[in-house]
Amino acid sequence: MSVTKEAVLDRLKTVNGPDFTGNIVELGLVSDIFIADSKVFFSITVPAARAQEMEPLRAAAERVVKAIPGVAGAMVALTAEKKGGGMEAPVKQRPQATSHQPVSPAPRQAPARPAPAASSQTSGKRGVPGIASIIAVASGKGGVGKSTTAVNLALGLLANGLRVGLLDADIYGPSIPRLLGIRGKPQAVDGKILKPMENYGLKVMSMGFLVDEETPMIWRGPMVVSALAQMLREVEWGELDVLVVDMPPGTGDAQLTMAQQVPLAGAVIVSTPQDLALIDARKGLNMFKKVDVPLLGIVENMSYFVAPDTGKRYDIFGHGGARREAERLGVPFLGEVPLEMQIRETSDSGQPVTVSDPDGPQAAVYRDIAGKVAERLSEERPRSDAAVPTIVFE
Repeated sequence: MSVTKEAVLDRLKTVNGPDFTGNIVELGLVSDIFIADSKVFFSITVPAARAQEMEPLRAAAERVVKAIPGVAGAMVALTAEKKGGGMEAPVKQRPQATSHQPVSPAPRQAPARPAPAASSQTSGKRGVPGIASIIAVASGKGGVGKSTTAVNLALGLLANGLRVGLLDADIYGPSIPRLLGIRGKPQAVDGKILKPMENYGLKVMSMGFLVDEETPMIWRGPMVVSALAQMLREVEWGELDVLVVDMPPGTGDAQLTMAQQVPLAGAVIVSTPQDLALIDARKGLNMFKKVDVPLLGIVENMSYFVAPDTGKRYDIFGHGGARREAERLGVPFLGEVPLEMQIRETSDSGQPVTVSDPDGPQAAVYRDIAGKVAERLSEERPRSDAAVPTIVFE
């Protein structure tokens, strides 16, 4: 049975608006509805100052949509984005009750494992229970091999004895399922929490598991933010030493959301050697600096090419640019990853080089980078006095 937008809107008319003033559809609070693979996605506009208070409204909308026959799931976001044309219906303010939420206990810490992030009581950022450290793998632009680096970094950390998960935060272009050769849909626990997919010992979550690979994700910022939050917090990750987050390229909503809501233990920046890529990499570096996320280091991907027939080395994209940039900025340089056919072929086949050829030279490069990242994690501690940036949609 196919699900229609009309059926979703009819059901949403049963949900009262803020302060019980009409329903959310007639008040013009519901965004365009997107349906893919029987899953329904939309956002609800609420006053920015009352976003936290409106969580029960969001949950009610999600609940009634999930109850529609044929609906396999629903993802509902709250947004303060002004849509114009009367979409931002005025809502009367009322005093907010003060609530106190218990802070989840810190996960068990083995002596050689990364220290857990600071609690929300000191940093203002809520951690994910059971996860000791969360690191972001980012780049200023696409096409530099960020996702391939994130996968092999995660597998390198795993090979070094850590318990590791991988979150594919690239909502618009999720590639982790293909890189890890994972197919199928994640199972739900108690109808809400998802069990992560697994391969090669990694726990993995990606939008690519929830939506067909060829379905375009035509979403605005608030929807991306909501999807990222749910994949982070509504997944049964269990006990992890490190969660590696493969960020979308650039410096947009996903990166700011992670910096605002999650105590990131640090960020790894991926770049190629040429000047144009380094210009964009600097933007990523500066963004994480401004939101007080420690920089674990820079990786120079596609650093050089060695001809398999002659053994001659070619610096196709130049060489050493990322190392020099790291030295200039006082950021650790984590290593050079060569441009190798084997890395490309194993990635395309869903068998990353760190598991398909664990004793090979390419796998050794990634394990060395992972070792340096683990060492940096043990040195870094999230700042307790860091100001938390605010995202405002206007």
